[in-house]
Amino acid sequence: MKKNLVIVESPTKAKTIKKFLGKNYEVIASEGHVRDLPRSTMGIDIENDFEPHYITIRGKGDIVSTLKKAVKRSDFVYLATDPDREGEAISYHLAVLLKLEEGKYKRITFNEISKNAVKASLAEARDVDQNLVDAQQARRVLDRLVGYNISPVLWEKLGKRGLSAGRVQSVVLRLLTEREREIDAFIPQEYWTIDVELTVPAQKKPVLFRYTGDIPNEEETRRILELTKSGSYTAKEIKQTRRTKKAPLPFTTSTLQQAAGRINFSTQKTMRVAQQLYEGVDIKGKGNTGLITYLRTDSTRVSEAADQAAREYIEKNFGAEFVTEEVEKADKGKKIQDAHEAIRPVDLSITPASIKDKVSNEQYKLYKLIFERFVASRMKPAVYDIYSVTVENSGCTFRASSSTLSFAGYQNVYTTEEDKEKTADRLDGIAEGDVLPAGRATEKQHFTEPPARYTEALLVRTMEENGIGRPSTYAPTIGTLLNRRYVVKEQKNLYVTELGEAVNNIMEKAFPEIVDVEFTANMESLLDHIDDGSVKWKVVVRNFYPDLEQEVRHASETLGKIRIADEKSGEICENCGAEMVIKYGAYGKFLACPNFPECRNTKPYYEKIGVSCPLCGNELVRRLSKKGRTFYGCLNYPECEFTSWARPVEKKCPECGKYMVQKGKKLVCSDAACGYQETLKTEADE
Repeated sequence: MKKNLVIVESPTKAKTIKKFLGKNYEVIASEGHVRDLPRSTMGIDIENDFEPHYITIRGKGDIVSTLKKAVKRSDFVYLATDPDREGEAISYHLAVLLKLEEGKYKRITFNEISKNAVKASLAEARDVDQNLVDAQQARRVLDRLVGYNISPVLWEKLGKRGLSAGRVQSVVLRLLTEREREIDAFIPQEYWTIDVELTVPAQKKPVLFRYTGDIPNEEETRRILELTKSGSYTAKEIKQTRRTKKAPLPFTTSTLQQAAGRINFSTQKTMRVAQQLYEGVDIKGKGNTGLITYLRTDSTRVSEAADQAAREYIEKNFGAEFVTEEVEKADKGKKIQDAHEAIRPVDLSITPASIKDKVSNEQYKLYKLIFERFVASRMKPAVYDIYSVTVENSGCTFRASSSTLSFAGYQNVYTTEEDKEKTADRLDGIAEGDVLPAGRATEKQHFTEPPARYTEALLVRTMEENGIGRPSTYAPTIGTLLNRRYVVKEQKNLYVTELGEAVNNIMEKAFPEIVDVEFTANMESLLDHIDDGSVKWKVVVRNFYPDLEQEVRHASETLGKIRIADEKSGEICENCGAEMVIKYGAYGKFLACPNFPECRNTKPYYEKIGVSCPLCGNELVRRLSKKGRTFYGCLNYPECEFTSWARPVEKKCPECGKYMVQKGKKLVCSDAACGYQETLKTEADE
């Protein structure tokens, strides 16, 4: 019998695929890339038309040796790496490195790891797509040219090695920095609101009606209150309308990362867990099972078979009246690659509830999100009945509205915060001309809010909207900015550090095109055209490099050195008495004496959270576990053994007196038996 070798990237994927193939198929993982540009040098021969010089990745020798032996004992090789540019490039490099003979290997791809998909891919085996390889190669070469030319300029001017610039990361850093500037420059504007309690026939308690005009100050507020104090409130306009909310589209990479942010998944965590669900999860009784389709996509398209399966599932579980006739289409003006389907479940018979106890909690949460979103996308819209009543008093108008869900539609399966309508008391039963008895009028001063800081989810959406990067680069780009300490994350919000601001200032001044949003988006579009062969990759590089080279030379000659002051800590060096400074090392922050090298004192840095230890009264600090998870402990540790996974607060529980912790938007008693909780007050509530 003919012996076949199938090469995939990961051992998990190999294990899942092996189930579907007979004993004549051997499945081995390359464990990612096997060849790449060298790390120690540029690796691109600029004089020889930008020819890249690839080498075997260090540490991959044993894997390559194993693969070569497997090739020798096989009659035919199938390259089954991921179905995207990166996967195509890995297949290409495998073919070169393993010296696969023409006619003795083929490329196979599948959007989902299921028996039918894998079998179908064998029947549709093809040659390696050189256009896709070139598209990946162009990105890799451009990224290397940008990084290896600009990074040394940053090292020299900022006096810190290890800094980096990137074709995508630098423009994203600029977006973050510009938002910081907007927030810093924001001047709050005062405004007021007036709410009056009116008695509505159908309601036992008063309903709040709000003044409809703009109220810029307290003086105008007093004028309106005085004007309406003795008058009557007469119903002038009553509107009853019906509004529909369309079902959401199935997930793309971007929208999945945004939605997962609502369940406290970072972009990197989302992609890591989604990769596990795609490659296969070990489910008792089923073995390794691929649960979702390929996770890197910007398309909302689904196969006819998957669409039909969803409709049958909805009809069976909710009724035929919930099945939509027409599915919403993605924005037609948007550039979609459409190489893959949307992210969806492979098999709708595998419900989240059926595997909850068989997978990790992270896997369950993300699979549930994907499953429910896909089912919802094939359901009818939600329908709301809207009542709006406008009343008038002495020429001043006030309005109240109510929203009642009359048909749940897709919301039987999938809801977001935006779907949860703020439903007021019903306003039916009021007729035009009715006089509504008035109760208390309440005025309140407000100030406009600055632009919201970027979260990872909002940043991904902004990158997608501006055409910066592609589905495969969103999470790695944000990860690089965090790892380089250009950006830090606190309570989901992203803040640009002093180092990040300094790097961005140099990039804006010396390399304006690299950090220009429109230029980056146009470059991405140009790179996309390499996919279909309409543009040659070296043409793109040839046109790009001369300007970069000129800007690097000019920056090296004209920019002066920039010193970033170390952050003061308030801690005194016990050896020499100087105030210690906060520095960043391989494992995060630490304290160092500024008198180095005369004084070499260093010690761990712990971020104080402004809360006293419930056991000994000392200060609590933020610590990291051995696995990198944040917890809170006493500064006196190990003498005091207090620890908490949740962030403690100074306030004590009013029921039992024990310390409380912050969990999301709630303050919760640390004693589960007590169970007391309250909503956390924010500045907006004051």
